[in-house]
Amino acid sequence: MGAGSRIDRRAVLAAAASMVGATLVPLLARASAGIIRFGLTPVFLTSDLELLGRLQIYLRRATGFPVELVSRRTYQEITALLVSGQLDAAWICGYPFVAHRDALQLVAVPLWRGQPLYQSCLIVDRDRDVRDFQDLKGDIHAFSDPDSNSGFLVTRALLAEHGLKPPSFFARTFFTYGHRNVIRAVASGLAQSGSVDGYVLEVMREIEPELTSQVTILRRSEWLGFPPIAAPRHPADPQALAALTEAFSRMNRDEDGQAVLAMLRLDGFVPQEASLFDPIAAKAALVAGTG
Repeated sequence: MGAGSRIDRRAVLAAAASMVGATLVPLLARASAGIIRFGLTPVFLTSDLELLGRLQIYLRRATGFPVELVSRRTYQEITALLVSGQLDAAWICGYPFVAHRDALQLVAVPLWRGQPLYQSCLIVDRDRDVRDFQDLKGDIHAFSDPDSNSGFLVTRALLAEHGLKPPSFFARTFFTYGHRNVIRAVASGLAQSGSVDGYVLEVMREIEPELTSQVTILRRSEWLGFPPIAAPRHPADPQALAALTEAFSRMNRDEDGQAVLAMLRLDGFVPQEASLFDPIAAKAALVAGTG
């Protein structure tokens, strides 16, 4: 690939700045044909502006469309924009995907360490002497987001399997609205335990080892479908969605795309059947059945 197609740092920073500015403009006011609006939740490592800039530039070039990245603080906000058709696609979580399966379609699922799977982790202070999740009774517990699979649903379902609920099991719970923030809460002592995305924890071990060394994993869940990229079942612009789907599918075969994947510690994006998320749907049904 020629030097002209590569991403330089000035272009990355300019793209990141434009992305931040774009999120401040009401979506409906700027909705127009020929623009791909792609949503990001805290599943994504959104604190890295260079990463966001690289992703935006790659998607613009690979799709041939202008691309706006839209980020919000909560999963619920991005999911609402996606289901209502105000976003063309978004990187969401498996929990809201199964909750809105009738309204959404899968675009692609990331490959992490060769599989479209990840785990939820219960974490505690590294010096704490606990052996089982039952030892966390009476804790102040940090969750990530009420619509997060790994940061809430998995632990909620684990308690439900034992006839328990968070309000009666934990002394207090709170939401940090970010997996990094769950790690920080437990490491700082603000929380005694936390529920966190295992992929984010592993990436954080590489980029912030001093922080993650202060916590340890008490329990890992079974392997579950990795947070997917989803789109409305009836897209506003099928041509734009097809271009976006193709851009993600060939990301691992493109020099600029490989740079984005390297920053994400991912191997690529692949098509998957919605049944990949059936185990998450079963957990959601279990929790819903317990009230």
